[in-house]
Amino acid sequence: MKKLDLHMHSYFSDDGELSPEVIIDKAIENGLNLISITDHNSVKANSVALEYIKGKNISYIPGIEIDCQYNGLNLHLLGYNFDFTKSCFADLEENIIKEEQKAGIKRIEKIKEATNLYLDSQDVLNKATNGIIPGELIAEVLLEDERNKDSEILKPYRAGGKRSDMPYVNFYWDYFSQGKPAYVHIEYISLSEAIKMIKDNGGIAIIAHPGNNLKNNLNIINDLIVEGIDGIEVFSSYHSKETIDFFYNKAIENKLLITCGTDFHGKNKPNIELGNFEYEIGNYLCKNPDLIFGN
Repeated sequence: MKKLDLHMHSYFSDDGELSPEVIIDKAIENGLNLISITDHNSVKANSVALEYIKGKNISYIPGIEIDCQYNGLNLHLLGYNFDFTKSCFADLEENIIKEEQKAGIKRIEKIKEATNLYLDSQDVLNKATNGIIPGELIAEVLLEDERNKDSEILKPYRAGGKRSDMPYVNFYWDYFSQGKPAYVHIEYISLSEAIKMIKDNGGIAIIAHPGNNLKNNLNIINDLIVEGIDGIEVFSSYHSKETIDFFYNKAIENKLLITCGTDFHGKNKPNIELGNFEYEIGNYLCKNPDLIFGN
């Protein structure tokens, strides 16, 4: 049985840390047989990865994670095995970078208003890549600023706090994600457009970590299936056993592909390790091996 991890991020994602080469070396160390680097709205890692794996004991599938929207809900769509050399993917990344650059300053302004924490905008900009300011970067700067050392707001994210397992991304989810006080809207492409982009270029479209995005109503997955997704990322670092069972059964009922992905990022998600899933997936793989993408 292959050991898979088909969802991870390199430094070509604005919240990723490591190069594709370092990620591949780590994957080999962890005994993985097949991986895909699925950077946010970027395909840059794919050519690097395909060249670097030559002669190494690991296989690679080109990937991407596209930010998109469905009826006002922000979602992530994974694409695999598509022709990543097509210009539409470079255009997508360029458009998102422009939107993210505009949103970054607004995030700084909103978090100051929402928390009254000390935050030097220049400190954030000095650390930003391509002028992009993700919420995780703002969280890092806030936690490093000595003026905030006694803040009760930041206490849960410091060592020993209840949100300290992934302090930067947890702060992002608590303050910058959709519906939170410092959320800044970005007009992403629609889910149907994202699906079409992947399929028109020979790939398959998989909804990413649906338990994380659909947590208020898991049954929205029925509507996403109608939209034309090819599969579901059933096994995810964010899914409980109950959530896995729910989406596994949905995939089986609808004859959809099933994928496994940790969403590794490096320092922003330090408790996530490549190929390390909390729940045993072997029993599921044995039941329906033909539906496991990459198996």
